[in-house]
Amino acid sequence: MLDQMSAAPGKPIPAVCGDWAATKAAYRFFDNPRVTDHSILAGHFAATAARVAASEGPILILQDTTEFIYSRAQPGKIGFTKTINAGRYKAGQPNVQTLCGVLMHSSLAVTLTGTPLGLAAVKFWTRRKYKGTLALKRHVNPTRVPIETKESYRWLENLRQSIALVGAPERCVHVGDRESDIYELYCTAHDLGTNFLVRVQTNRLAERAADAATHRPDHRVFAQLAAAPWAGRHCIAVGKDETTWLQVKFATINTLPPVGKQKRYSPRVLTYIHALEEKPPADRAPIDWKLVTNLPVDDLSGAVEKLGWYALRWKAEVFHKVMKSGCRAEEARLETAERLTKFLALIAVVSWRIFFVTMSARANPDAAPDSVLTSSEITVLDQIDETRARQRLKQHTLAEYLLQIAMLGGYLARNHDPPPGNMVVWRGMTRLQDIAIGISIGSNRRCG
Repeated sequence: MLDQMSAAPGKPIPAVCGDWAATKAAYRFFDNPRVTDHSILAGHFAATAARVAASEGPILILQDTTEFIYSRAQPGKIGFTKTINAGRYKAGQPNVQTLCGVLMHSSLAVTLTGTPLGLAAVKFWTRRKYKGTLALKRHVNPTRVPIETKESYRWLENLRQSIALVGAPERCVHVGDRESDIYELYCTAHDLGTNFLVRVQTNRLAERAADAATHRPDHRVFAQLAAAPWAGRHCIAVGKDETTWLQVKFATINTLPPVGKQKRYSPRVLTYIHALEEKPPADRAPIDWKLVTNLPVDDLSGAVEKLGWYALRWKAEVFHKVMKSGCRAEEARLETAERLTKFLALIAVVSWRIFFVTMSARANPDAAPDSVLTSSEITVLDQIDETRARQRLKQHTLAEYLLQIAMLGGYLARNHDPPPGNMVVWRGMTRLQDIAIGISIGSNRRCG
């Protein structure tokens, strides 16, 4: 099934399977209670661990959550993700809708050059009854609720599963957005001997430090970070043709746990990094990042390095985009959450492979093509190139082969074009599989 989906990413299950017998077998597979999403991904997890072991340097574990939304006549068979404000009716009443779907929290292992080595942990779930965060805060203080009873516990679960898979916690840097600004995550990382880099959302309590100018104590993290001097400036690229300058500062602050959890957790000495855009344009929001990490930051170059690592968090967003736009995961017609999670587990592997092929050619353009592509794919590309009057495969590098795949998907390869993206590679891989089928049919037919 994985081979069939890889050969036709984005197509519905009947088109992938080809006939009713194979389609029925696929439906039985998704409906089998002995099959789980974790068992489907077990082989991929093992391959991820092997790729991590073969690589060098720190490994970024990018954690992120996404939602797969579906439209069903009986949404209760799947579950719910959230409620949204869909405008107002003609009479003026608010039109509040509850969305049906599956949530996915993934941990993607990525090298410092941006190559995705594979998934290290995945969690699927649905909500049977959803209440917004603001509604819950009216009845209970979320800082006093044990983390094990909250949905945010998934960040700790994926952290533990990723470390158990990789087996080298000191190499891992767990990167998350503001949703992962959880004090329990910081303590868990410390206990397991691993590292984290998280965008700050909460202005936490800090150990009181006398201000040299006013002699007034600062007991919040943001106040102490604001009092730190700017360490320097750093220029970054924004988009294709725009650059901008950031002011960067960092400070080491003894951070205290929330008031309701100070008996359970200890204070932690953490490093905070603040990057603020000097002259933001009027047509977009300014870049204003506050990051926290347990890694040492001794100078400006160390702070800039951590900013670059956090910028790679966008790779997780791209991976989810490939699942939704390329492999069209939200167009599946399966009726229950159990079947959908198994389907999404297969789609996740297919999407990762497209992403892996694209980014590997950027990170190591001179690598051998068999380090990423299969022997059959290389053979078909060679046969296609032999039919051209002017052959394009000269050095036989990975970048050359990826370029041929992208051109099958509509990439023009002009001098000013950016490198091939995931979408043209996805279209090219689909067409490559169709050409391979045609070649195999032609080679088996004898002509008198």
